[in-house]
Amino acid sequence: MNLKIFILLVCASSTTFAQKLENAHKKVDSLFQVQLDQENVKNSFLKVYSDKFGINWNYAEGSFTDGTEVTDQTPFLSTSIAKTFTATLIMMLQEEGKLAVENSISEYLSAEIIDGLHIYQGVDYSKEVTISQLLQHTSGIPDYFEDAPNEGPGFMELLFTDSDKMWQPLETINFAKTKLTPHFAPGYSYHYSDTEYVLLGLLIEELEGKLLHDVLAEKIFSPLQMKNSYMHLRSKPINNNIGKLAELYVDDAEISSFKSLSADWAGGGLATTSQDLLQFHKALNEEVLITNKSLKQMQEWIEESYGFEYGYGLRKFELKKLNPLVGNLSLIGHSGTSGAFMYYSPELDVYLTGTFNQTSYKKKHVIFMLQVLEVLKSLSNLKSL
Repeated sequence: MNLKIFILLVCASSTTFAQKLENAHKKVDSLFQVQLDQENVKNSFLKVYSDKFGINWNYAEGSFTDGTEVTDQTPFLSTSIAKTFTATLIMMLQEEGKLAVENSISEYLSAEIIDGLHIYQGVDYSKEVTISQLLQHTSGIPDYFEDAPNEGPGFMELLFTDSDKMWQPLETINFAKTKLTPHFAPGYSYHYSDTEYVLLGLLIEELEGKLLHDVLAEKIFSPLQMKNSYMHLRSKPINNNIGKLAELYVDDAEISSFKSLSADWAGGGLATTSQDLLQFHKALNEEVLITNKSLKQMQEWIEESYGFEYGYGLRKFELKKLNPLVGNLSLIGHSGTSGAFMYYSPELDVYLTGTFNQTSYKKKHVIFMLQVLEVLKSLSNLKSL
């Protein structure tokens, strides 16, 4: 090929990609604004990052009830994204030789915690539950947050009726033991359960001889310079000048000031930012925190529901099952009941982190991520020119 023609083709393709990238940015802007314009969405945060496409788009919009605007430094509750952090700590401890995930949790936790933990159809399986089963939600242990109790009010009702209560981890375990019924014998099925991650948090504290929030700070937050992350109601971030927590809504009810949110501990008690979540997820994928062997173990998937799979504190979406038009794309990471998300698409090399701080977005945020990836997918072929 003539050198002049080759140079012209390269320049033309570069111009085309730059134009497409600008158009994609505008489309993502529009998609984000559509969500923010919804009546029940009061504040939203989004980070779109890709080394491949040279993308680093950051969004933080909305306001507090006093009219103050949120910023990209405003921390928000990660809700269940915290499970990925807890699972990562477990894998780090395994690499240090302090545990093995195939072992029973009864080897590490006290009789006070283990006794009566899992009695199913008259058989006591409490000492048979393994760490891996807790990580992957296959233990059968009930979920104190959402499972219906045998009698009395459900846990979510208690959070509202006694919003000033500071919950301790053992209290949530005891609630599961006394008020709820296990779903199956260990290892026989899948049932998402926050109780399992409280047990993992207690196990981490037992092995490290420190509080969970201190372990998180020492092993993850400080090394990765996650300056705006901390355990809500239990610790402080590295950044002393951080503002107040973004407001969280259950429909029209604002609940971020509830002390009862302390119940969401190792399974969801983390306050963070989109940027900090990006730093963590990149470090996890790039084997900064754990080895490739451990990361692969975290990604040994089982079916959660159609189009969804679960590993060790990680969730995988097979997007073609949710929307065939998206093609063979996947998202790996975790979601939260608040509409929080932390995902990576390996096929596109795109990270998406953020939240809508609205529990009605527990599923809607997935649709939003699909829409964003549809926009970015069009860049992939152009970038390869």
